[in-house]
Amino acid sequence: MAAERSFEREEVLAEGRSSRSDAQFDETVGHIEDIIVSQEFEDLQNEFMEKHYHEFEDVEENKLVYTTIFKEYTSLVETRIDKELQRRMRDFQIDRFLKNLEQRKDEIDEQICDMLLTFTDFLRFKQMMLDYKKTKEGLVPDLEGLVITSQFKESKETSSLDPDS
Repeated sequence: MAAERSFEREEVLAEGRSSRSDAQFDETVGHIEDIIVSQEFEDLQNEFMEKHYHEFEDVEENKLVYTTIFKEYTSLVETRIDKELQRRMRDFQIDRFLKNLEQRKDEIDEQICDMLLTFTDFLRFKQMMLDYKKTKEGLVPDLEGLVITSQFKESKETSSLDPDS
C-alpha cells in the first residue's frame, strides 16, 4: 500500500514537472512568435539580408564567407530574441530552449519553426538568403495584387440547385 502511494506521488510530481515544462515551452514560443512577427524584427532581418545577399550563389559549393555571415546572423538574431525574452520572462535560457525546440519542433507552427531553425541550420539560412536574393533580383514573380478568377461561366441551367428545375 505504501509503495502504491509512493508511485502515485512520483507520477503526480512527474506530471507537475511536465506540465510546468510544457507551459513554459508554450509561453516561450508565444513570446517568440510575437517577437519575430514584429516590424522591428522584420526590419532587423531585412537590413541584414540586404547587407549580405549579394555574397550568395545558388550553387552546391559553399564559400567560406557564408560561415562568417551565418555566425553573424545567428548572433544578431539570438541576441535580439534573448534580450526580448529576458525582458518578458524571468530565468529564460536560450540554449535550453533551443535544445528543447529540436525535440518538440512538431508542436510549433511550421513557419515559426522554419524561422527559428534558420538560426541553427546553415542550409535553411542559405536558402533564406538565396530566396531574398531572387526576390531582390526580380527572379520571383510579384504576386501582389494577383486576382484569381474562374474561366468557367455558370449558365442558368447549371446554377440551379433544384434538380427539378
